[in-house]
Amino acid sequence: MQIYLPIAEMPVSVLLILGMGAAVGFISGLFGIGGGFLMTPLLIFLGIPPAVAVATQSAQIVASSTTSVLGALRRNALDHKLGAILVAGGFVGSALGVWFFAAARRAGQLDLVIVVSYVTLFTIVGSLMLKESIREFWSRRKGGAVRPRRRAGEHAPYLGWPLRMRFYRSKLYVSIIPIVGLSLFIGFAGALLGIGGGFIVVPALLYVFRVPTNVVVGTSQFQIVCTTLVALILHAVTNQAVDMVLAILLIVGGVFGAQFGARMGRHLRAELFRFLLAILLLAVGLRFGLELVMKPEEPFSITVQEVRT
Repeated sequence: MQIYLPIAEMPVSVLLILGMGAAVGFISGLFGIGGGFLMTPLLIFLGIPPAVAVATQSAQIVASSTTSVLGALRRNALDHKLGAILVAGGFVGSALGVWFFAAARRAGQLDLVIVVSYVTLFTIVGSLMLKESIREFWSRRKGGAVRPRRRAGEHAPYLGWPLRMRFYRSKLYVSIIPIVGLSLFIGFAGALLGIGGGFIVVPALLYVFRVPTNVVVGTSQFQIVCTTLVALILHAVTNQAVDMVLAILLIVGGVFGAQFGARMGRHLRAELFRFLLAILLLAVGLRFGLELVMKPEEPFSITVQEVRT
């Protein structure tokens, strides 16, 4: 069954979109991430214009992540203070990302910016996560210590910068400056690429700040919901690129799949969790990398540029 997307200006299969939403929602609930890093590329590969895919995907991220946040609240697996700091910086980053998105679109370079950003970001983050997960798995197999316990007062130099704050739920006493910097970057990348940023927040909280795994998922989802909602509103108002028909289909499938993913994620071991997420990131980055070297089906295209008077 086909349905016409008014903003994307193309027909799509309803069952295909619902299935994609459910699959990505499952992965979102499983790993505690927004799922946009998978859905946005899938929509682009399906033929949806990148601008519409990035903006519309934000609605699905908000819906699927909201269900995960509610589950984390019931399990007391959310650090409210840390989440609030991440959200505050994410708001500013989202506004900057939407502004840059609109500027690149007016210049006719948005597609190239999105592809290059995906390849660079996913390759770097995926490689680091894969290296760490393999080293952790090998240490467990040899019977050695996976990660030395952090002693009192022991931390990286930048965590001891001014404006330190104590986060009791996450067992942290660190400067909020690197946390705000992380949230600014996540908000910017999320608005520009149509991603929740969970695949960056999760490993950063795990490896850089050493937040307990059971708190990381809920806190990252809380940050994703708030910042992505702001990006969605800004995209709708500024760029008029949100296709509500496509968004509703993605939301229906995503919410359904996220419930099953969240249940299975509770039984996933930490090292396997990071290994699988790293493989996903590298696979998506490789697929976008091929876009840069493969010959396009249509070597020439015509676009209408916006002219300011």
